[in-house]
Amino acid sequence: MNFETLSLTFAGEVATLTIVSRKGSMGPTFWAEMPQALARLEAARVLIVRGQELFSAGLDVKASAAGLEAALGDVPLFRAQVAPMHTAFEGLAALPIPVIAAVHGWCIGAGLELISACDLRLCSQDARFSLPEVRLGIAADLGGLQRLPGIVGQGWARQLALTGEAIDAATAARIGLVTEVLDTPDSLFERADALAQHLASLSPKALEGTKRVMNDALPHRESLLQAVDWNAEHMTAEGLTAALRK
Repeated sequence: MNFETLSLTFAGEVATLTIVSRKGSMGPTFWAEMPQALARLEAARVLIVRGQELFSAGLDVKASAAGLEAALGDVPLFRAQVAPMHTAFEGLAALPIPVIAAVHGWCIGAGLELISACDLRLCSQDARFSLPEVRLGIAADLGGLQRLPGIVGQGWARQLALTGEAIDAATAARIGLVTEVLDTPDSLFERADALAQHLASLSPKALEGTKRVMNDALPHRESLLQAVDWNAEHMTAEGLTAALRK
């Protein structure tokens, strides 16, 4: 399934969403197409998100400038301009299926905010990550400031957000932004596919319940009961029997 800025393909129950715009840039067309692509994942049990020539150079400032500039000083209008961007990434984060980000090359700004909305992040050795918004005189506003502290901790989240400096793949792994670094983009995509196939073999309800409990991040006791209640509603006798036999 092809859009202008995205390509959505399926291999069995694994979907791959590739950003195909030049340098993976995200302009008005991308923000409109992203929710449309996510709405076509009914048959998928896992989603891989990746780039083409690189992962993403972030927001297409040139394509977005006119709308954003016209809204400067008008908070409701500016919110309306940014709303489609929020819808795209919030929709990605809210998917009931696992989402794997496979990053090669640069992952900048909105690209980094996108992968922070994914569940698992892998990269190749050539990957570079940055959140450079402060260098442009703005604050990152697409979810990165909210999600990154839970991924890399407050210290590194603030290091990335307040300095705008880039980090390499080895540093990304050391701070927990990614969980694996592969030698080449090809080996990265092979590993992402293998991981996706493994996840697709697991109980979709178990994965959905796990994501929901972790995403909601309720107080400890409430979170415990949320997981118990989910199991009470969705655990099957066949699944329990299979688990006991292992």
